[in-house]
Amino acid sequence: MTVLAVLLALAVVAYGVTLPGITLRGAMLGGLFVAAGMFTWTFTDRPIVIWAVLAVEGVAFAVWGWPWLRNLRALPRLGAAWLGLAYWLLGVVGALLVGHLGVGAQRLAYAGVFTLACLAMLAGPPYTAKNVSRVALLSNGIVAAIVVGLGALLLAGAGTLFHAVHDVPNDDPSTLLMRDRFWGGPLLYFHPNSMAGLAVLVAVRIGPDRRYAAWRRLAALGVTGLFLYLTNSRIAFVFAGCAAVVHAGLLWWRRRPADLPSYRRRWLAAATPFAVLALVLVLSGGQGFLFRDRFGGSDVTSGRVDTWKQVAVDWQHAGWAEKLFGDARTARAVVTRDNDGSAPGAERRKLNTDNAAVGAFRRGGVLGALAFLSGLALLVWHAVTRRPGAAWFTVAALGALPTIATEDWLLGGTNGVLWLLLVAGEAGVLLVQRENVVAKDLARHG
Repeated sequence: MTVLAVLLALAVVAYGVTLPGITLRGAMLGGLFVAAGMFTWTFTDRPIVIWAVLAVEGVAFAVWGWPWLRNLRALPRLGAAWLGLAYWLLGVVGALLVGHLGVGAQRLAYAGVFTLACLAMLAGPPYTAKNVSRVALLSNGIVAAIVVGLGALLLAGAGTLFHAVHDVPNDDPSTLLMRDRFWGGPLLYFHPNSMAGLAVLVAVRIGPDRRYAAWRRLAALGVTGLFLYLTNSRIAFVFAGCAAVVHAGLLWWRRRPADLPSYRRRWLAAATPFAVLALVLVLSGGQGFLFRDRFGGSDVTSGRVDTWKQVAVDWQHAGWAEKLFGDARTARAVVTRDNDGSAPGAERRKLNTDNAAVGAFRRGGVLGALAFLSGLALLVWHAVTRRPGAAWFTVAALGALPTIATEDWLLGGTNGVLWLLLVAGEAGVLLVQRENVVAKDLARHG
């Protein structure tokens, strides 16, 4: 069975590296973000490795993002930039106001890296209205990097891929309770929810794009279904289901995007993603899969509600600076609570908020929450009303909305590949519009 798992992993990698339209910049942008996310789980006890990746990202993005000042002026027009950058900058102010200089310095480093990532998107190849397909250039490379990363995880965990019990990255009690889910292997780990989220992005990016051959679009669905089954991720399952609904709606929309494939049997194209999800649901145990209590205590949210309550309690006891600009005790504003499942006397676990809206509030305070809502509204506006645009961008932006309630994906960070892909799609739309304005001015003034 291990040989079969290795062959499957190599097939996924081959599929990724042979995707058409890959550019070096797109592949590197995606690859660095994918690696950073996986390394946060693989090297949990060696943060120097994670910081090294961030340093490489900063240098590469700085080179690709030139000229910085010109591209910086366009950032406020990106809803995704408000989602992924505002809370870092507000958090820097909050940390300085309460005298936590080390936290402020770390947050400034994070803010710099992710701002440069946005600038690298805006400084992409020239876009024109007559060649809208070039909007996809960076996202092609990003999705290829995602597929290769997923193949690497399959390869790392090939020894237990078809087993009922899998390797896990540490001895944390909550992690040990999830050994029935695929995490990768000793050389490369990733959280099952994040892994499955990446797999959904493969189908979201490739499936609605006519520039990919039909077999590649079907293979993308296969990759997504495989990882949904292996990871047992309910969050990614809901993400995939919502994306399928948006995709079906676009097929019958009178203003359907030009890059959406033309099907003679639209009902079959709309039904195929749902058929894959139905198969995953059946193989995963039906409704028991969706409403399973993973950690006990009759809490299907896996402790998320308790974490959100702790965020509210911490905010109530915080000073005015942290109320406005966010918790300033740690760089990533992690949450600790007494009922986290740790052994008596053990150090409290450092928890993420697992909710993008709550996460923005935790990291950026009241101002961070307002920035998040503003960015979200702008992102949805661009995904729905702006043209020329890409079908996959609309599917990704609208399909990801339900994940706000259970994941921090829209906030970017080291696990922010979804955020990166949304930045790429939104930047592409704005760059086409900018080129249209320039072309009209040239035509007007001869």
